[in-house]
Amino acid sequence: MPAMPLDAFAPATEMLRALRAREVSAVGLLELHLRRIRRYNLALNAIVSPDFEAARRTAAEADAARGQGQDSPLLGLPLTIKDCIYVKGLPATGGIPDRAAALAEDDARLVARVKEAGGVIMGKTNVSEMAADFQATNPLFGRTGNPWDLSRTPGGSTGGAAALAAGLTPLEFGGDFGGSIRCPAAFCGVFGHKSSETAVRGTGHFPASSLPNQAFVMPVLGPLARSAEDLEVAFDVIAGPEVGEDVAWRLEMPPPRQRRLADFRVAVLSPVPWAPVDADIAEALDDLAGALGRLGARVRQAQPEAFGDLRDHIALFFAMVAAETSAGLSEEECHTRAEGLRARGDPYSAASARGLVARAGEFVAWHGEREAYRASYRAFFRDWDVILAPVMPVAAFPHNDAPWPERTITVNGETLPYRVLWAYTTLANLSGQPATAFPVGLTRNGLPIGLQAIGPYLEDRTPMRFAALVAQEFGGFRRPMGYDAD
Repeated sequence: MPAMPLDAFAPATEMLRALRAREVSAVGLLELHLRRIRRYNLALNAIVSPDFEAARRTAAEADAARGQGQDSPLLGLPLTIKDCIYVKGLPATGGIPDRAAALAEDDARLVARVKEAGGVIMGKTNVSEMAADFQATNPLFGRTGNPWDLSRTPGGSTGGAAALAAGLTPLEFGGDFGGSIRCPAAFCGVFGHKSSETAVRGTGHFPASSLPNQAFVMPVLGPLARSAEDLEVAFDVIAGPEVGEDVAWRLEMPPPRQRRLADFRVAVLSPVPWAPVDADIAEALDDLAGALGRLGARVRQAQPEAFGDLRDHIALFFAMVAAETSAGLSEEECHTRAEGLRARGDPYSAASARGLVARAGEFVAWHGEREAYRASYRAFFRDWDVILAPVMPVAAFPHNDAPWPERTITVNGETLPYRVLWAYTTLANLSGQPATAFPVGLTRNGLPIGLQAIGPYLEDRTPMRFAALVAQEFGGFRRPMGYDAD
């Protein structure tokens, strides 16, 4: 076998091409990544449940299969999975010490598809406790650092974005209930796709039921990668019906609406006064919008009519999330938590408090409000192809261990409640829209800037293709300093 013809920062698509051309072996490619994990992961703490010996067996099997002329979409590609997603025989802890020995009895549907496609699972990556924060720290595994600056968060809850950006894995699979794919992608300078709600459901994720067709709305699973083309390959592997639905339907995604940037109709989200965006991010958004216009794309500020100033939109999101995630709590515990939230005095906490104590009729009514937003999106996307928006109002911020009621963020010198961080991610979550996060350069302090393209429901290929074309025209992933040695 010749010397390794590519480095660990090559796109997954390039690694797969090299595997198919027999320029590299699956075993050799895996060992390259395992060397890097040994070198860098101790400080980064991104891969927290390794499964290296099983990965070596799977890689050897992939080489044998390829030697017999077999192929599959991910055959021989090393990759990682978020802690919360069930991988048979591995922990699914949610960062909770009491679940340290809670081994999954079955694979999540996503994982089953990854294995069927020939993926080599190296292990599982860190999360925030209960997958409920824009950081990746918990009392079981500790803290994951951002490879651009270890003193800052890599985002959450899919902390594997840090391993991806540092060249420890070419592909990561995570989940997104309120931004848990797109935030880490933006903070670490990689790509992440929040799938359409029914395209890749959140089944097989802790916390939640492992059974298909659960009553939850909004949670989905999806890929993170170093190129948008990698996202498309991964998405094609994992998208599809739940177990039990296969006989009834098939998922046939339409092609991207446009093939050239010049043909895209790009709506730029209007500024939101109560959720200001860091000046560097706002400038990057304006610069990209201007560049797209010069290429010939139709670009102007616009948003679905129902959005308004987004206050009611985010309040509905917080209320529904609280109602869904409190299903296992006693009535007394719900009321106690609601009192604590009301005491914080901000509208976002008040919305969560309403969700904790809501009656069934209120929850049904909220679904009706959600459907109004979905209808507004459908009307909007008759005239537009994507909405361009920030992912987060700030770049990666320093680790913050303060109690939730005391947490704040600083935007352009202004101190704001921590929950403002959800303002822009919920644009896709509440209505189940697909959204692709992509890097667009660095702040003045040298931290990655990420934007998102939100697309029409079940037209996931449109925002992914838009992100790919932006990267081709203006540059995409950049490797952080300090991770060059293998």
